[in-house]
Amino acid sequence: MALWGGRFEAGVAEVTQEFGASLPVDKHLYKQDIAGSKAHAKMLAAQGIISVEDEQAIAKGLTGIEQDIDAGNFCFDINDEDIHMSIESELTRRIGEAGKRLHTGRSRNDQVATDTRLGVKALAKELMEANLELRHVLVDAAKKYDKVILPGYTHMQHAQPVLLSHHLLAYSWMFARDFTRLKAAFDAADNCPLGAAALA
Repeated sequence: MALWGGRFEAGVAEVTQEFGASLPVDKHLYKQDIAGSKAHAKMLAAQGIISVEDEQAIAKGLTGIEQDIDAGNFCFDINDEDIHMSIESELTRRIGEAGKRLHTGRSRNDQVATDTRLGVKALAKELMEANLELRHVLVDAAKKYDKVILPGYTHMQHAQPVLLSHHLLAYSWMFARDFTRLKAAFDAADNCPLGAAALA
């Protein structure tokens, strides 16, 4: 029975379950989901909502799940619908009742928003690092070939002579502008909606 299926007597058809599940799409966010869950459990313990022992069991269980997914030893079940349910179900199987307490004070909606933001930040960081590396290569090449002259083109025809170094640096500046866009995406994603709950 699906998490939301309390009012239904029978389960949904398999094709309906597959259609409604986001697990094939969001399972690559498992590291972000586990990081958010560890932070949430730590907050719950700090507020006295769960015991320190529960928080430690949750953290240890989540680390084990992450290691299994990293190693390719984790079986994803489409009936879990999404990455959150997949991890939380397995956590509860591994550590018992403490695993169920992890969901206190949050919804899958805010987990989706949190995981997505963490995923965007990770990808933006990766792209910014690659961008910087590429720009260093262009600048180094511009220094190395600073005496090389080549024809510039306009309207598919030869135009004035230009330095290869200037041509390469033009691309470096283009990538610099891309970097500012990536940084803007990183900054826009850099807040935590975890705990915002399902509706209001």
